[in-house]
Amino acid sequence: MAVTADYQVQFPENDDIYSILAAEGIEFLLSHSGEVPLEYIHGKTICLFFSANWCRPCKDFTPELVKLYESLQKRGEELEIIFVSFDHDMTLFYEHFWSSMPWLAVPFSLSLRNKLTDKYRVARIPSLVPLYPDEIPVAEDVIGLIEDYGPEAFPFTKKRKEELKAIDDSKRVGGQLEKLLTHETRTYVVSRNGSKVLVSDLVGKTIGLYFGAHWCPPFRSFTSHLIDVYNELTSSSSTKGSFEVILVSTDRDSREFNINMTNMPWLAIPYEDRRTRQDLCRIFNIKLIPALVIIGPEGKTVNTNAREMVSLYGSRSYPFTESRIAELEACLKKEGDSFPRKVKDKKHEHELKLDMAKAYVCDFCKTQGKFWAFSCHACDYDLHPTCVEGQEALLV
Repeated sequence: MAVTADYQVQFPENDDIYSILAAEGIEFLLSHSGEVPLEYIHGKTICLFFSANWCRPCKDFTPELVKLYESLQKRGEELEIIFVSFDHDMTLFYEHFWSSMPWLAVPFSLSLRNKLTDKYRVARIPSLVPLYPDEIPVAEDVIGLIEDYGPEAFPFTKKRKEELKAIDDSKRVGGQLEKLLTHETRTYVVSRNGSKVLVSDLVGKTIGLYFGAHWCPPFRSFTSHLIDVYNELTSSSSTKGSFEVILVSTDRDSREFNINMTNMPWLAIPYEDRRTRQDLCRIFNIKLIPALVIIGPEGKTVNTNAREMVSLYGSRSYPFTESRIAELEACLKKEGDSFPRKVKDKKHEHELKLDMAKAYVCDFCKTQGKFWAFSCHACDYDLHPTCVEGQEALLV
């Protein structure tokens, strides 16, 4: 949601927030320890937080805002948040305020809430509205910005959002694996037995960042296929030691994450490092799982949709680049050009036409096939090209 605001709080009293409060006869704000004079917020960055106890998104977001608030307080930032209640009555207002918010609040008042809502054009809750002068544009969707970046979102301006996007872009294309996967308190990833592997030891390898969660059936299905590909590449003499997969978990809890890891031969971002996992999902714009992003040996992103490539070509996809896709497609075309367009096979009464299929089961040998097949669309009958040739088919 786009959140807009017009003015930063300044003395004297005729500035907007003070004017609105004065019009309602309000001389104090509320804190957990009692009333706070308006002078207390003078000179600070003020954010109005519109929320309600009955609102599920508000209840989900408030703990994140508390973490941000406490972190910025420790950093010495002059920030103050003021709660504006959308609760149904005063009892629910105090319950909401005292139980979950360490900041200030305006007294419960329907008239005041309506005036502030109208003034700052609040269309939905939760909303966080920084009060800045017109010449300092506020970022659109401050709530989303905080969910994405946490305390780094401060001071919630358009300029800060552009700076953070630029940082994301540099991590995605900058060619520095350690900058992408580590931070000052963690320089490693973990294996399924809990051992730590330094990210610096992975520099120079092709890395697959694998996004997913155990609760997701397509993820579990693709994981089985990816394990086969991983084992082939890590055991082959030509690719051994040059490829690694790192799980970026979107599991709901550590139990699901641990179940995931017991079935996987590769590494993972530690589950407790929630910020890095969220950052990677944002940096690579992960909207659906499973997803597989490939980082090349130089540390640069070479493929953001490797799942499809691996599903089609398996270990032949390596090193998962656009040029490799072109090579595989050229090989497929050459193979297809070597087959007749139609055949007549004695195992089937109808003419069979050459067809391209991502996956099918041969009706003669009963094994799975990919790509080229001779098919009868009337009967839903498919043959591997090798099975047709093996039966001395008559070419038409």
